Amino acid sequence: MRILLVGAGGVGDAIAKIAARRDFFELLVVSDYDESRAERTVEWIRERHGDEVAARFATTRIDASDPDVVASVAREMRATHVMNAVEPKFVPSIFAGALAAGADYLDMAMSLSEPHPTDPYAQTGVKLGDDQFAQAPDWQAAGRLALVGMGVEPGLSDVFARYAADHLFSDIDELGVRDGANLVVTDEEGNEIFAPSFSIWTTIEECLNPPVIWEEDGGWFTTPPFSEPEVFDFPEGIGPVECVNVEHEEVLLMPRWVDAKRVTFKYGLGDEFITVLKTLHLLGLDSTTPVRVRSANGPVEVAPRDVVAASLPDPATIGPRMTGKTCAGLWVTGTGTDGTPREVYLYHVSDNEWTMAEYEAQCVVWQTALNPVIALELLATGAWTGTGVLGPEAFDAAPFLEVMARPESDGGYGQAWGMEDRLA
Repeated sequence: MRILLVGAGGVGDAIAKIAARRDFFELLVVSDYDESRAERTVEWIRERHGDEVAARFATTRIDASDPDVVASVAREMRATHVMNAVEPKFVPSIFAGALAAGADYLDMAMSLSEPHPTDPYAQTGVKLGDDQFAQAPDWQAAGRLALVGMGVEPGLSDVFARYAADHLFSDIDELGVRDGANLVVTDEEGNEIFAPSFSIWTTIEECLNPPVIWEEDGGWFTTPPFSEPEVFDFPEGIGPVECVNVEHEEVLLMPRWVDAKRVTFKYGLGDEFITVLKTLHLLGLDSTTPVRVRSANGPVEVAPRDVVAASLPDPATIGPRMTGKTCAGLWVTGTGTDGTPREVYLYHVSDNEWTMAEYEAQCVVWQTALNPVIALELLATGAWTGTGVLGPEAFDAAPFLEVMARPESDGGYGQAWGMEDRLA
C-alpha cells in the first residue's frame, strides 16, 4: 500500500504519527500546499522513531483545489490510496483526482450540502455526500473504492452502528450520535479562551447549516440549528453536557446500511460556543463568498469565514494549553437480541494529556486521525474489501473494533472502547 496523505494540518499530522507505529504500508507521502508543514511532521517521526521508520515517509507540495494536480501527484507517487485530510470544501477535487489516478480514496468529511433555497427547514436540498454518492457508478466501473466519512464522527460512530445492528439489537428504534467533552483551553496567563479544538471552518459549516434527521416513515428532513437540546451524561468523568442537533454525515450514512426507525446527531457545544456561532452568522462572518476589503497592498477579495479561521488559534497548536477529555459515541435504543428493551451507549474517550505525551497532538484531532489509519490497515490486510462509494457501515465492524482495542504489544492500537447498558 502506497498512501498519498493530502493535508498536514492537525489531523493529517496525527495520521502520519499514528501510522509511523504501523508496518502495513510501503510508503506514506505527506503532502500540503505548504510543504514545510509536511516536512515538520516527517522530521518529528524521524526524531521519535529513527531513520528506518522515516524512510517510509516522503513529502511533497500539492494544490488540493485542482483535481488534475491531485491526480498528477498521486500518479507520480504511485499511490494506491489517497487519504483526504483537509477541509471538506476540497472533497470534490481530491475525490475526482483520486479516481482519475486509479487510486482508492478515503475521507473524514463528505461533500458539502446546500440547503433548499426557499425554505431550508422544509426540504433537505443537496445533502452531505450527495455529490459523492452520485458518482458511485464511476467508482464501481473502475473497480475502485471510495470509503467516505471514515474519521471519528463520522467514522467510528458508524462502525458502532454496524456493530450494534449485528451483535446487540434485533430491532433498533434510534441511532443517536452523541458527542461531548470537558476540554478547556487557556492563554499564556492561564485564562480560559475561545479556541475551537477542530477546524472553525468545518465547525461553522456543521453548526449553522440546518441539521438533518432521518426517520423511517419520512426519510431525511431538516430542523433549525441548535434544536432539541438535551442533557446527555458522558462517561469517564466528563459528566452531563447539553447537546443540540447539528448537521453531520452519520445521519446521511447510517440509514443506507443499517435498519433503524430514527437517526440523529447531537453535539455538546455549550452556551458560549452557540452564542459565538450565532454572532458570526448575524454579522455575515460565516459566509464563504469573498468580499472586497482593503489591505496594505491594495484591495483584495477574501471570504469572511477564512478571516475568522485565520484569526483563531490553529487547532493543531493548542494541545499544550488544553486540558480534559473528549468523548465520541453512539446511543442506541431498541430491542436487544434477547427480545427485551435495551439502551446502550458505545463510545471512545480520548484524553488530551495522553495524546500530547504520546504524539504531541491534541486529543480531538488525534481521535479523528486514529480511525482512518485503522481502516487503511484493514484494507491493506484484506479484512475490508469493496468497490464503489461506501460508508463505514458497509463493512464488518468486528475486525475494526478488535484491532482497535488489542494492545499495541500484540499488534493492535491499544485503544479500548466502552459500552454502557443504560437501562440497568
